[in-house]
Amino acid sequence: MIEEKHVLSILVENQPGVLSRISGLFGGRGYNIDSLCVAETTEPHVSRVTIVTRASKQIIEQIIKQLHKLINVMKVIELTGTEFVQREMALIKVNAKPEHRAEILRIVDIFRAKIIDVGLEHYTIEITGDEDKLSAILSLLKPLGIKEIAKTGIIALSREPKIV
Repeated sequence: MIEEKHVLSILVENQPGVLSRISGLFGGRGYNIDSLCVAETTEPHVSRVTIVTRASKQIIEQIIKQLHKLINVMKVIELTGTEFVQREMALIKVNAKPEHRAEILRIVDIFRAKIIDVGLEHYTIEITGDEDKLSAILSLLKPLGIKEIAKTGIIALSREPKIV
């Protein structure tokens, strides 16, 4: 079976234990979660859970059916195969030796990132974009010496139909 990346957007009641039940469903059945983000929506009693996982088409259908059965799950949307926008944010702490500072500033400018903290020996960079953009900046910064990385994981929303 061919495993593909799937992005699931799940609307849930904002209640204690909901995330535990969702992650338990995955872990208990041996499914891995590549990334998971949760936040309140515009309605305080509703949260959106965005999960990225790798599975075959049959397995993802099974996961979606099992998610629908969970208490407090209101709606499950598989975004994969549809039009959607996704973003990820990363904080990257990079070595900033005096001879590399100008190069780091150029890279940050090219990628429309921001330097959000400056230390004696490092810069902390904030960047938002799709996975390709984050991979590209990381590959350029790696030779300069990345000290630490923190990433949010993917957040995503479906696109509205285009007006013709």
